[in-house]
Amino acid sequence: MKKLLLGAVAAVAFGAFGVAGGAAQAADTVNLQLKWVTQAQFAGYYVAKEKGFYDDADLDVNIKPGGPDIAPPQVIAGGGADVIVDWMPSALASREKGVALVNIAQPFKTSGMMLTCRKETGITSPDDFKGKTLGVWFFGNEYPFLSWMSKLQIPTSGGAEGVSVLKQGFNVDPILQKQADCVSTMTYNEYWQIIDAGIPADELVVFKYEEQGVATLEDGLYVLEDNLKDAAFVDKMARFVSASMKGWDYARNHPEEAAEIVLENDATGAQTEKHQVRMMGEINKLTSGSDGKLDPADYERTVNTLLGGGSDPVITKKPEGAWTHAVVDAIK
Repeated sequence: MKKLLLGAVAAVAFGAFGVAGGAAQAADTVNLQLKWVTQAQFAGYYVAKEKGFYDDADLDVNIKPGGPDIAPPQVIAGGGADVIVDWMPSALASREKGVALVNIAQPFKTSGMMLTCRKETGITSPDDFKGKTLGVWFFGNEYPFLSWMSKLQIPTSGGAEGVSVLKQGFNVDPILQKQADCVSTMTYNEYWQIIDAGIPADELVVFKYEEQGVATLEDGLYVLEDNLKDAAFVDKMARFVSASMKGWDYARNHPEEAAEIVLENDATGAQTEKHQVRMMGEINKLTSGSDGKLDPADYERTVNTLLGGGSDPVITKKPEGAWTHAVVDAIK
């Protein structure tokens, strides 16, 4: 009798474990590849995970930080991610080269990209760029800059009538060491690194891409086109986008807590509370007004900017099928 009871208990325990195990397995795995390192630029995703928004959507989300040697389009093409965060110029250029990326959501409504110059160089307007050395990020981040120079009809091959392009690392050393007259910065990151390094704002001149009419869409969510043929994948992405936008909404309403969540997820320990809180404030300006649904007018503006590259455009023809509302429209 005792053996029978023990057997029954074991069977119940095993059954309970099986049910629990089944519940755990029911959560769909999503591998998200970020465009850059862990920082408030991606707070919405970390907040969604920390606050249980992904759990509520039956998702097990693995957030993979980026870095200088990580190109999100290559990661997803190689099967290392289900969805990536990328800038639209990079995504569209990748699409034209054969990596069929599709924008499924656009959390960032406004561009944060700038060119920041030392005032002592005499630069007061884009007309003054000629003959100067400008720091530019590459790895897909150069496309908005090249489009801008094309619009200004300023060659990037140097000389008195052109600009000399300095391949800028992911820091602001060139302007601090006066190797460049201007450097690429984001409103939420590198600009403040210059300030913190001891160059006050009144000694700087900034040119926001948004104000120069050459802004292109930045942090959007992209997947591979073939995956969108799978209804289960579309459903999974709809739940992912919905939960992520809840994360972004929470970050806007609780910026200091969101910055703290980012810091807790920074395995490198390189970020500081001061910088992340400040970054969160700037990032919230860029996501403001977005419900996650791509505005076709913003897309067209980006495409037209990229096509306006003169003899060396970022993309050579208008893309087809590069974005879809199918995912956001599937949100319940």
